[in-house]
Amino acid sequence: MSQIEIVEIIEQIKQEIEVDTNGQAKASLRATARLAGVSAVAILKTLDSVNLEPSKLAQMLMDSGFEAVNLTEWRTIGIPDMAIAIILEYYAYEAGRYCTKQARLVCRSFNTIGIRAWIQDKLGWTKPVTDNKTGMTEIQLLAALAKHLAEQEQHLLQQQQQQTEILHRLKAVEVEQDRVNTPCGHKYSVVGFANLQGLEISVKEAGTKGRKASALCRKQGIEIERIHDPRFGKVGLYPESVLIEVFSTGQN
Repeated sequence: MSQIEIVEIIEQIKQEIEVDTNGQAKASLRATARLAGVSAVAILKTLDSVNLEPSKLAQMLMDSGFEAVNLTEWRTIGIPDMAIAIILEYYAYEAGRYCTKQARLVCRSFNTIGIRAWIQDKLGWTKPVTDNKTGMTEIQLLAALAKHLAEQEQHLLQQQQQQTEILHRLKAVEVEQDRVNTPCGHKYSVVGFANLQGLEISVKEAGTKGRKASALCRKQGIEIERIHDPRFGKVGLYPESVLIEVFSTGQN
């Protein structure tokens, strides 16, 4: 789960939140569950538990001033913003093995400004102007924070991609340097060397020269590399110096 994905989830549940004229906000049970990274059934069980044996989350909500009857009503009327903050905190840090990384990420992203301010922003609610205060509002700070975190993550992804490309290029350079630095120079197949020299060579002739090159390599104690060729199956790679000697001795 990333900041970019959090922004996407927020946009998806935008229609399931609302704010009244006083700025107090609430969200549907499903939207709250999406924010916390859990199933709606998990939230529903918490609300239903107040009628029997309250769960830990239900007890946290009631300890914060919400009554049991409130929790039951939230199934249909929505969950108030202050209760959403408690639910997010529970699934971020208090739910044990049911804690979610998404809940922790949402808490870090929005709790410093407040869940209410976030919902107000998403619904386009603005506080009536009573004076000439200047500077960024809470809503503007929230929007700037969400945008900044998403941009940071995108920048990190780009850096990682660039580093991967650089490593590939360095590897290619190392391979080429290794070939240049070897006493025997570059290695080629018989056909590859012939093509490099602009020479036409038959299959029979290539086989003959390949056998000669192999004999020279064995004589000089040079290990012969083998690669796959779609036309001939396995073919040998021979040092450039060996191939020069083989081709200079004549056509056969």
